[in-house]
Amino acid sequence: MTDRATRPLRAPRALVPVAATADEAVPAPGRPALEIAVTSPAGARVALDHGADRVELCTGLELGGLTPSAALVEAVAAVGLPVQVLVRCRPGDFVHDAEEIALMAAEVRSVIASGAAGVVVGALTADGALDTAAVARLAAAAHDAGRPVEVTLHRAIDLSADPVAAAALLPALGLTRVLTSGGAPAAGEGLAALAAMVEAAPGVQVMAGGGVRPADIPALTAAGVAAVHLSAKRRAEPRRGGTWIPLGASGASAEQDTYFVTDPVVVAEARKALEAGATG
Repeated sequence: MTDRATRPLRAPRALVPVAATADEAVPAPGRPALEIAVTSPAGARVALDHGADRVELCTGLELGGLTPSAALVEAVAAVGLPVQVLVRCRPGDFVHDAEEIALMAAEVRSVIASGAAGVVVGALTADGALDTAAVARLAAAAHDAGRPVEVTLHRAIDLSADPVAAAALLPALGLTRVLTSGGAPAAGEGLAALAAMVEAAPGVQVMAGGGVRPADIPALTAAGVAAVHLSAKRRAEPRRGGTWIPLGASGASAEQDTYFVTDPVVVAEARKALEAGATG
């Protein structure tokens, strides 16, 4: 791998609105950061208006999140919050072949050129270990940007055979943070593992995410996490006319065949819980 200090800097694509960089994504001292998962510029504006420190951008939130388009990254970056972009080329498991890893490395470069402050990546081996070679390749693609870029390991870690052992590998890979529920169905049930990850991965920000509700935040921050991640979502009201028929495998009913939007009430409640913890 080429030494980063000797790599030529490459200018970002012209006319891309980069409203905030990784160096600017610093929450106020004394409290963990608040990250909100969004799928649109409208969601990013809700997050900004109600106190989020940054957003994670994806599409297909109901599928666990997929890589957004370059145009969507540009539009969300223009809102003003630092944007962490999920790079995941398909739904399903996190065991990726060489072609998928190459595709995601290209997607990493694309979303960074479009204004992302960071990327959210991950991969596992078939036996449930962290795929360090794949993660290192994706991180290297991010660090080739010629500007500071954050790299987060996504919740693939929660499907690994030993999430705490996987977290211990992250400092050597040069990752910024890890998004995790502590290997539990919801982060509020993984407090002991989250605390163990904080100890196992010095220098890596452990961010609690997965089924987080504002009421969970005091216990999560007590476990020592550096950030809290919420989707803060609700289903959008359908705006269809006429009759409904299923158009895909996920269209089980007219009520469920919709999409998610960011709920301002949940974002505000999460901010309030973090502020209370910082002053308590």
